Amino acid sequence: MTTARQHLGRTGEDLAATELTALGYAIVARGYRTRFGEIDIIAREAGSVVFVEVRRKSGIGYGAAAESVTPDKQRRVVRMAVDYLARNDLYDKCAVRFDVVAIDDQPTGPPKVTVIRAAFDASR
Repeated sequence: MTTARQHLGRTGEDLAATELTALGYAIVARGYRTRFGEIDIIAREAGSVVFVEVRRKSGIGYGAAAESVTPDKQRRVVRMAVDYLARNDLYDKCAVRFDVVAIDDQPTGPPKVTVIRAAFDASR
């Protein structure tokens, strides 16, 4: 991964964390690594543990940021969430939700940040 792409991802996660905090989410962890990959943000909101996938698109090609959270990516996030819940003795002890924060850079002005609550579920 190029340095520019890493910077784009890092700043996207920063924007997402700021937006989530403003909406009342409590950030628990960022960049949580498992053997299946990395969960961008883990938060608590309204009594649920929320696993957040952050996607940022810097251009208009290939669709919007939210569209890049494919069914395969959703399955990986679910596997990572199960790992987190098991390691933290939370499995079957709390409500769980999967949100997406889509960040679409605009030709002018600030990026558009969209929080999609319950974007997918564990049945994928």
